[in-house]
Amino acid sequence: MSSKHSPERQAKFRQAAFVYLHVGLLYEAAVWSLGRAGMLPEARGPMWVWLVAGALILSLVFWGLWSWQNVWFARAIWALHSLRLPPILNAAFIKEPGVLPASFYVTALVVILINLWMLARAAWDL
Repeated sequence: MSSKHSPERQAKFRQAAFVYLHVGLLYEAAVWSLGRAGMLPEARGPMWVWLVAGALILSLVFWGLWSWQNVWFARAIWALHSLRLPPILNAAFIKEPGVLPASFYVTALVVILINLWMLARAAWDL
């Protein structure tokens, strides 16, 4: 892998890639579990569409972070991923109790914050 970054910065990109991989796997598992339990909205398409779309996005982001190591790509993924915070905060702490327990959303919040931290290290640390 040829990169214009220092070995330390390259390691941060690789770490961010693997953290995103684990976040993506967690989301894929959640889609699978919720789909098997009949909890996915039917109007948004079948479960397999979401699993394939998730796998494609996961693959693209992992490859981009691992191989491309572009700070603007990492920053864009950070910004897009941060958009998940408001609805998850709402579901975890503000909204009336629903089908899923608040702990589901609190766990998602922790995972997203860890992922944002690792993306930020790759995107902004020197």
